[in-house]
Amino acid sequence: MRHQKPIHAWADTLPSQFGPYDPDEVPGVHDIPVPDGLGEAVAPTTPAPLPAESAAPPRLPLGRWLLEGLRAALLRVPRTGAAVPTPLQLIVLVLLCSGVLLALERLHVAGPASFNLRGWLLSWWSLPWLAWCAWWAISASRHKGRPAPVTGGLAAWLALTSVAVLPSSVAAYSLMALGAHQPQRWSSGHWPTVFWAIYATTVVWMVVADVGVLSRFVRSRVRTALYGLVLVGVVAVGMLYASSQSWLPAPDRADGDTPAPARLHLSQSLFESQQDLLQQQAEALVAERPGVTDVYALVFAPYARENVFRRESTMVSQVVQERFDAQGRVLHLLNHAETADTHVWATPENLDRAVNALAARMDRENDVLVVYMTSHGAQNHQLAASHWPLEVPPISPDMLREALDAAGIRHRVIAISACYSGGWIDTLATPSTLIMTAADATHTSYGCGALSELTFFGRAVFDEQLRSTLSFEEAFKKAVPLIQQREVEAGKSDGFSNPQIRVGAEIGPVLKGLEERLNAAPR
Repeated sequence: MRHQKPIHAWADTLPSQFGPYDPDEVPGVHDIPVPDGLGEAVAPTTPAPLPAESAAPPRLPLGRWLLEGLRAALLRVPRTGAAVPTPLQLIVLVLLCSGVLLALERLHVAGPASFNLRGWLLSWWSLPWLAWCAWWAISASRHKGRPAPVTGGLAAWLALTSVAVLPSSVAAYSLMALGAHQPQRWSSGHWPTVFWAIYATTVVWMVVADVGVLSRFVRSRVRTALYGLVLVGVVAVGMLYASSQSWLPAPDRADGDTPAPARLHLSQSLFESQQDLLQQQAEALVAERPGVTDVYALVFAPYARENVFRRESTMVSQVVQERFDAQGRVLHLLNHAETADTHVWATPENLDRAVNALAARMDRENDVLVVYMTSHGAQNHQLAASHWPLEVPPISPDMLREALDAAGIRHRVIAISACYSGGWIDTLATPSTLIMTAADATHTSYGCGALSELTFFGRAVFDEQLRSTLSFEEAFKKAVPLIQQREVEAGKSDGFSNPQIRVGAEIGPVLKGLEERLNAAPR
């Protein structure tokens, strides 16, 4: 009988994690050969190979990642297998692709431009959403029996996707650059259709390439399809609501900056002077002339924080007086710290009072009231109002319609210079109203930033066209292609503002007669 050490079994214990195993306590861990004559030697066990998961992933050079990403752009399977990019490679790939597009985006602005860091950072808003969705889709394939063609994980997906969407993005950005530098070619005839057809093709190519890359990592068609739907939604939101510009037209000023509006300082004397100011200006309005279609005007600029609205409203007031024989018949309501004691504040209450004051002076059945409003516009079709520290609520189309109806003013020419201002048309339209807006109900207008001299709409319609014609319809018609051209040159990325006009059946003859009278009058 061979000599053997007794075997102890400890069913409820484990070897210590702090030191070497004791062969007396854990048998079978260290097997000692038995000398000849005492027993047969037990061969030492061979350590089992490490699981495949613990092996280091293969590495590829940076150029190979670029090559395979471009291969994926052509909807081919990337030949990266289980390779994973290093952190440095991933950063270089992402920044390289972003840098190429940033350089092309500079060409979207014809002329001097300045880098907009905030706009560039906003362009990355979609990456966390898409990365999370990709991780969710990729993680499901780890437990399947048959592996996916590419198994490098989220880092490999990001590296390949960044390169795969680059060719389609370069095509789209180059097309926008051509539009900015050759606006005449792309804004007439069949060329606008060609332009947007090519652009739509590049967007489809980008989406297909992006989803194609993910499909190489994921064996679930359902999860791949869900990722595709999320991607389409992200692209749509980016185009309609979350667009941003990395480059902005450089200001015309030599110092590159426009002074911010002065701050309003409220005082008792200022409040008291405001109470009398509207009454004084209303009493100074020139009375209507019997038998003559006179023009009266209300110019309303409720946003005090940007100087562009002060400049534009002042320009419109001057143009109406000079071109439409309306000297002394214009009320200019303006929110601005530097004019707080000379101009009536543009508030909803003063809007009603100003309309009533004009109605009291004019022939409400035969004269024409021109209303011009300029401010920022919201998607709910309200105009922003500010005069801090004074609290001013926004202005809605219902407010203006109710004021005009209550005052009994029949013939109206209304112009709204604001984003989404097309949403005002249905509320304000009457048979005796001509209404123009700087945009349709779903698009932004342009030129209302801190560095803008005038908005694109106000500049084209009033400062340019109405100085050479007395027809509002003709001025609008000639201004629209100019606005479109300038938006392309400025790199407007959320689509053409699409200014709108609606002319009531009864206002047309009145404005035609007014035009004839003014053209016949000596200058």
